[in-house]
Amino acid sequence: MPSERQYRREMVLFGQMLHQRGYVAATDGNLSARLDDERIMVTPTCMSKSMLRTGDMVTVDLDGRRLAGNRNVSSELAMHLLIYKLRPDVNGIVHAHPPTATGFAAAGLALNQPLVCEVVIGLGSIPLAKYGTPGTPELSDALEPLIPQFDAILMSNHGVVAYADTLHHAYMKMETVEHFAQIALVTHLLGRQQPLGGEDLEKLKLARTKYQVASSVLPLPFNADGGNNGRAQSENTTRPRNKDFRSQIRGKS
Repeated sequence: MPSERQYRREMVLFGQMLHQRGYVAATDGNLSARLDDERIMVTPTCMSKSMLRTGDMVTVDLDGRRLAGNRNVSSELAMHLLIYKLRPDVNGIVHAHPPTATGFAAAGLALNQPLVCEVVIGLGSIPLAKYGTPGTPELSDALEPLIPQFDAILMSNHGVVAYADTLHHAYMKMETVEHFAQIALVTHLLGRQQPLGGEDLEKLKLARTKYQVASSVLPLPFNADGGNNGRAQSENTTRPRNKDFRSQIRGKS
């Protein structure tokens, strides 16, 4: 596991990269890392992620009590603590608001169609959690059923959270989510999707086990017919492959 000093440097670096890529604005977003079995390091509240310094980070215990640091901890700390509790394999978390992926979350659309082989291998499905007010137990309650099964989650009308065995890998998952959202948006604008399925999807499921980036050992959450879509993963509503995106949005209004 990286040293505390290294995690501080990584939080500064990835905070800057989130801001440079437009994944956060103003004081949006937060990052955290598991230091050991009893301590979590997290970015402070009310600070631009482009202006973080190594000394700005806050260290807390697993109950959220501040152990070190002069600044106030992120208001969304409870979400981070829940993920660490439910996923012992996770050592890094990134929460941001990348525009395209957050647009899908605001439209009530999951990113759970197997459209791109690299995304299937490296990340899998990206479900949509129901809305929960940030900084309240509502958000944790909405995420809790999904955290054990997925490595990245869209949060309705909010943003994205991604997590992995390292903070670096968590950041790369965030990039993958936004990149995939941009590709999915193009398919919607074209009015047609061609999801992978059947034998092709089964081959990708097997290929996942050969790549370290696919840290989750859980089954790939796609059905052979291309999965499901909807406002929450549990609703299990199937979207026709070629349905026009604009008519889908009109149907929600």
